[in-house]
Order: sequence, then structure tokens, then C-alpha cells
Amino acid sequence: MAASRFGVLRKLCLTLEMIKFEHSVFALPFALTSALLAMRETGLNAQAGLGKLAWIVVAMVGARSAAMTFNRIADADLDARNPRTATRHLPAGLLSRRFAWAFLGVSVAVFLLAARALNPLCLKLAPLALVLLLGYSYTKRFTTLSHLVLGLCLGAAPAAAWIAVEGALDARILWLTAAVALWTAGFDILYACQDYEFDVREGLRSLPARVGIARALWLARALHALVPPCLVALALSFHLGVLSLAGVAAIAGLLAYEHRLVKPDDLSRVNSAFFAVNGYVSVLFFLFWGAEILGLGARG
Repeated sequence: MAASRFGVLRKLCLTLEMIKFEHSVFALPFALTSALLAMRETGLNAQAGLGKLAWIVVAMVGARSAAMTFNRIADADLDARNPRTATRHLPAGLLSRRFAWAFLGVSVAVFLLAARALNPLCLKLAPLALVLLLGYSYTKRFTTLSHLVLGLCLGAAPAAAWIAVEGALDARILWLTAAVALWTAGFDILYACQDYEFDVREGLRSLPARVGIARALWLARALHALVPPCLVALALSFHLGVLSLAGVAAIAGLLAYEHRLVKPDDLSRVNSAFFAVNGYVSVLFFLFWGAEILGLGARG
């Protein structure tokens, strides 16, 4: 019995490694910021607000775990043929597809449970969210817009968090959806540059495979250049002050630094740009904007 439990625990740990569980930090801070804004707008009390935030975290973790697990299942055969990804858990045989499917089922159930606990509209929209999150895994097989689809997947998080708190959507929060979508699409293009040769050989339609690495990097820069204006528009629409604008400036600096790390003839620092810098982007955004929303900054 003990050996069996240890085996299941080990598989769970391997699954969390497979889906890069620690990278939940990418979208979660933006969702929490949106929830804080909604709580401020509605005057939600602290006790009720903390309950909402807890269920939002559960929903986000469930949704991302489901999406990443399905992505690994859908791409297992491609990963096995790609030297960069051949050591991932499914192609390497560290986990079985059967266990991955079971984990996917549990993740979907957790997400639906959290959506139900939040409000009726969240539950009604949950199947649509799952179609988007799981369907993304196949988009690179037929469209160059796959990076934008991934952007929409993460960008939907702030809008969903707002709905979770208010039970309806406020159009102003779509500025944050746009910012997150543009940011995500941009860094996904950077990440895809690593697989340029493989994508060309396999007929996958990533942007680098379609237009080349140099042009893809310029398009990623263009997408990221639009992020700060979206965030400024968001700050102005909610009458936020100096801390929120300082957060925008910090993010603009990080995005500029990210693009200095990656060059068409030198992709050796793509992982640093993708994982480290973008983790700082989301965390710093939450720290600056959370402090502003909670009243620690001067109001504009």
C-alpha cells in the first residue's frame, strides 16, 4: 500500500514538472489584479473578497493544469521527433498517457467546481473557456495565428476574474485583456524561434517558420510595444495614480530588456527571456497595481 501511494505521489510530482506548474505565475497576477479592481468598484467586503480570490486561484490552477496537460498529450508525437523536447515526460516514457488523461480529467473537474462556486455566469462560460484552452494545442497545425490564440487564452483571465467578482463584464477591463494577449503572443513568438528548423520540416505554422526568425522577432517587438499603451489606458479608465504608471514603466523596461536578450543569430538566451523576465513582468505588475488599488499610491 505504501509503495502504491509513493508511486502515485511520484507520478503527481512528475506531472507538475511536465506542465511547468510554477509558471502559473504568468497569468495569475493579472487575474488577481482584475479581481482587486472589481472588488474596489463593487465595494465587496474583505471576507467575501478573500473567498472570491481563493476560488479564482483554484479556477486558474485547474484551467492551466488542464490546458498544459492536454497540450503535452496532443504534442507527444511531435515532441518525440523534436530533439529539444524529446526528453519531455510523455515521449521519454516517464509518464503514461493514461495517467496524463486522468490528471486532465481531475483538472477539468477542479476548474468546473471552482466556476460553479464563483457564480452562474462563470459556470455557463466554463465550457467555452475549455474549448479555447484545449483547442489552442492544435492551432499551430493550421494557422500562423496560434500565438495570438495563446494570447487570447491568457488574456481572457482578467476578464474572467472580473466576471467572477461582479457576475458581469465591464468593458474597461478589456484593456488588460488586450495587454496580456499582446504580451503573451509576443513572448510565445520568441519561444517558437527555438523550433524554427523543426517547425519548417514538420510543416507547422509558427510565425518564425512562416516569415523567418528575424522578421518574427520584429513582429514580437511590435506586439510588446503595444502593451504599455494598453496598460496606460487601463489606468486612466479606472482613475489610478502614480504607482500604476510606475508599474507600466517597469514593465516597459523589462520588455525592452527581454528583446535585447534574443537576436536572430543568437537564441541561447531565449529561456532566460521567456521564463525569468516574463515572470518578473507579471509579479511586478501585481505588486505595483495591487498597492495602487489597495490605496497605497496617490490617486490621479
